[in-house]
Amino acid sequence: MINFPPDGFIPTKSAVPGIDVFMPKPPDEKHEEVVAFTCPNCGGETAYSANNGGLTCTYCGYYEPPKQEVVGKQADEFEFTAETMERVAHGWGVERKELVCNVCAARTTISPDELTHTCPFCGSNQVVQVKAPQDVLRPRFLIPFKTTTDQCRQISAEWLESSWMIPRGLRKLARKAEYTPIYIPFWTFDAATDATWRAEVAHTKTYRSGGKTRTKTVWKWESGRAHLNIDDMLVTGTSKLSQHLLQQLRGYNLNELVPYDATYLAGLKAQAYDVNLETAWEIARRRMREQTKEACQSQASGRRMRNFSMNLDFADESWRYILLPLYLTTYQYDGKAWQIMINGQNGVIAGQRPVAWRRVWLVLLGALLPAVLLGLLAFLLLGSGISEGAGSFAGLLAFVALIGALIFDVLAFRKALAMDDI
Repeated sequence: MINFPPDGFIPTKSAVPGIDVFMPKPPDEKHEEVVAFTCPNCGGETAYSANNGGLTCTYCGYYEPPKQEVVGKQADEFEFTAETMERVAHGWGVERKELVCNVCAARTTISPDELTHTCPFCGSNQVVQVKAPQDVLRPRFLIPFKTTTDQCRQISAEWLESSWMIPRGLRKLARKAEYTPIYIPFWTFDAATDATWRAEVAHTKTYRSGGKTRTKTVWKWESGRAHLNIDDMLVTGTSKLSQHLLQQLRGYNLNELVPYDATYLAGLKAQAYDVNLETAWEIARRRMREQTKEACQSQASGRRMRNFSMNLDFADESWRYILLPLYLTTYQYDGKAWQIMINGQNGVIAGQRPVAWRRVWLVLLGALLPAVLLGLLAFLLLGSGISEGAGSFAGLLAFVALIGALIFDVLAFRKALAMDDI
């Protein structure tokens, strides 16, 4: 008697109702067991330290060096197949709690012994602690923290002091700010794009007519082909952080990726993705399409074109789920919450700064004052008839000062608006 299905096969989804379909059973994935991080010397809790890159006991100072195996951009990638999804591990590999914010709805995982009651994303105390779900995909790689909290305070203080547009009190807030180290979810995508394109490209033709030189636009059809190999396109796995600020923090060096180990999360916060793989891949495909379109248009003999069309194919598509280190602080000023982020690998900072508009307006008006005074002087000299040359020179200086002041005011005002709109 023949057994059905044969050994080594398992049921899979069928596209035809009533028809059973079987697939080869994928190899068993080795799952990490749930572990606890206790000090072997005194039994106290240990936590990951960015200062020395290992586990440090907060009670007796015991230090355990990290098991770092830097794999970098050679880190394994997954294909978009059902077999792959069956093999991917789930959960964190360690018991964790989840902090659910009732204000911004952010979900953050924390160590079981952590007693925090503040949301790291909005600073609210209206949070609820629940057991972290274990049905999310497990990260495969991460970049460990290198920047320390002391360095974050120094970086943010210097960043705030770099602008004259902010209130003076912020400098003190920066030095007292509590920075939360948190691992943020990201997806990376690789793909090869191959596109053929066709468009009418504008060419300017010059000719003589009626004794005058004239120009006309001639449209000519052009076509070509572009091929791009796109490597490690990053797409954020969280919707709870400003995408504008996260974009400024790019610059993570993926050559420092290490295999995921729950040790790196000891004593630290981490966020599971709320932007799933399918949604992130659609975002990545749109970006890849735009990059390929730009590559096609750059092949044309001119920048003006019409009736552009492109046929695009994707190949060699793969993905990773990784965690990247980030420091986050939310401070209150003038009844409003402001957020600062610092890249936990290289210390790059991005954030929100309130604008001291009274100071800005005073500076803008002050920049115009020399031009006004010089203009008044020129008017008096010309009106008195004492020195026409001096009056003309003063008028020229007033004009130059006015143009310079207007340029300064426009640039400064645009910068202030940009700071205020982040």
